Order: sequence, then structure tokens, then C-alpha cells
Amino acid sequence: MQDPGVRVYLDWNATAPPLEEVIEAMAETSKRAWANPSSVHGEGRRARAIVEDSRASVGALAGVDPRDVTFTSSATEANNLALTSALATREGAIITSRLEHPSITKVAERHASRARWVRALPSGVIDLEDLERALAQGPVAVVALQAVNQETGVIQPVREVMRMSQNRGAWLHVDAAQAWGKLAIDLDGVASASVAPHKFRGPKGIGALVTAPHVKLAPLLVGGSQEKGARPGTIDPCLAAGFGVAAKHAMDGPSRVAGLRSLRDRLETALVELGGQVNGSAPRAPHVSSVAVSKWRGPELVAALDLEGVACSSGSACSAGTADPSPVLVAMYHPERASSSVRLSMGETTTATEVQNAIDAFTRVLSRLM
Repeated sequence: MQDPGVRVYLDWNATAPPLEEVIEAMAETSKRAWANPSSVHGEGRRARAIVEDSRASVGALAGVDPRDVTFTSSATEANNLALTSALATREGAIITSRLEHPSITKVAERHASRARWVRALPSGVIDLEDLERALAQGPVAVVALQAVNQETGVIQPVREVMRMSQNRGAWLHVDAAQAWGKLAIDLDGVASASVAPHKFRGPKGIGALVTAPHVKLAPLLVGGSQEKGARPGTIDPCLAAGFGVAAKHAMDGPSRVAGLRSLRDRLETALVELGGQVNGSAPRAPHVSSVAVSKWRGPELVAALDLEGVACSSGSACSAGTADPSPVLVAMYHPERASSSVRLSMGETTTATEVQNAIDAFTRVLSRLM
């Protein structure tokens, strides 16, 4: 067993370790700008300045005007806000797939009479021919598509779907939570997109929905005029400060993350030699791997690896604790393969030594059934 004091963290898709600069910015803000940003006195204005500086940084990351950045509590809330706004203000269906994050699929299930589901291919992308069929069935309020899958890392065809959606006059919402700081994202023609700073070394408890200028939001909550009434509730300037720092750091994140591809490939090669199967054959983000290991159940393998000093997951963190296999992998393959899979996700501080330690841990664990 590996020294328990030497841990390998391969669960960056669940949450990334916060930058030291993020922690420092939040601590400093808690000392000098802790007031309510909606207050008009000096203390409130100082807090408001922190919030607006962060809004500008998020806008710069997303390539939108800061006025089109709405702060939320998370990307989950941002996804809900986008979809419910589209469904409340537009006629027609919601089109999505089972590859999406639960904060998308559960909204579609809540509006089951308006939902049209697009088939997922074994490669990990949506079936564009099936999407065309769904679009042709009648009016469409919103199409929901992720930029990068949270489990497999498969990159979805956002530009193609954007063109198809525009041709039908549909609102395209992109769940980009797993893409910021890892890949370059082009939001031209996209109505809305979600942002989760804790995925790129920022704080948890805050997120954002970025929108095109013409988009009108229908609030999920009522009770205040914050965020132009789209998201009432007091904004925490401390979280905003951390968000702003992380957003600036994420601007050149793709160049840092690109260097992880060789480490990811090295890890996958070793796991395939041990009998694993890589999930998803379409182009993927360079830092994520989902691997099915026969004769193991994903949660059991995660627990065994944890004892060996390796932190990973058996699917989306938002679905952790359930006995059901990953809906993403079921949509791509079948329940058995989904139930035997684990997700390994790296970050900019992951080292070759850590990857080798993870390979050694897998070797020890999997040898128990050989």
C-alpha cells in the first residue's frame, strides 16, 4: 500500500484545488470588503467594486460584455436558469441528450411533455442526424448541449449544433462548466453558457450564466433586484473576488492543460494493458479519461484506489452516492460497462510521478482478481 501521506488527486473534474492567489484574494476581501454590495454607503460601494471587477474578468474569459454576466450560486443553477428561462419565454420543445449533466437532464424530465431526446453515439458525441430529426418535429424553445462531457471528456460538436439550432430559430444553451480553462471556446451564436469557477481552481458556492445581449432571463427566485432581477439574493464579494482571480488564471489555461495529454495517454495505455477499456473514441479534452474495468464495480474500485492513495471517481460528482450506473455511459454503451467504469481527471499541477503512482496503485488493486 502506498504511503497514506502521499496522495494522488485525479478528480479535477469534480473540483480543482483552489489557487493560492484565490484563497488570498478571498481572505483579503473578507477583511476589507465584506459589506453588502447592494448597500449605497462606502463599505457597500467597496464590496460592489469587487463584484464588478470579478464580473469584468468573467466577461473577458467568456468573450461577452460584463453586463451579460449573471452571477449564480453554481453552474447547476446557471443551467437551470437558462433552460427554465427559455421554456418560460418561448414556445416549443427542449432538445437534449442523456450525455448531459443532471442539471440539464432533470430539467428536461421535469418538462417531459416538451422534451425531445437525442441519441448518443458510442463515440461519446450526440447523433447529429437524430438531432436534425428532433429539430424538424416542430417548434423548439431550447437546445441544451455540453461543450465537454464531465465523465468521458468527449468534446461535443458545438459549432455544428449552433448552426442547426439557428436554422430552426432555437435558443442554444451550452453547459461549458468543464471547458473553461481547458479548451478555447467560441460562443458566437450561442444564447447562453454556464461557468463554474471551482472547475478551474476558483471557489465553490458561486457560478455564472453568460448570455448573448438579446437574451431575457426569467428568474428562478423572487425577492430582490440583484443581478437586474434575474437572480435575487446578496452576492458574496469574497466568493466574487476568488472567481475573478480564477477567471484571469483560466484565460491561458488551455495551453497549460494541453501538456497533460501525454500523461493522460500514458495512464490509459497502462490501464488498457491491465484489461481496461477507454470510454469514448471521439476527440476528447486532454486531461480526462474514463475507463471500464471488467469484474469490478466502479464505486468499489474507487474505494480500493482511495486506500492506495489515489483519489478518482466513478462518474459525475453530482450523481455520487447513487446506486445507479452512469446515465452517460449507459447512453453510450450498456449498464454493465457503465457500472464498471471510473473517471480519472488531471489538472495543471499533475506530475509524471503522480501518474506513475496511480498506475502502480491500479496494478496492485487489479492484481487481486487475477
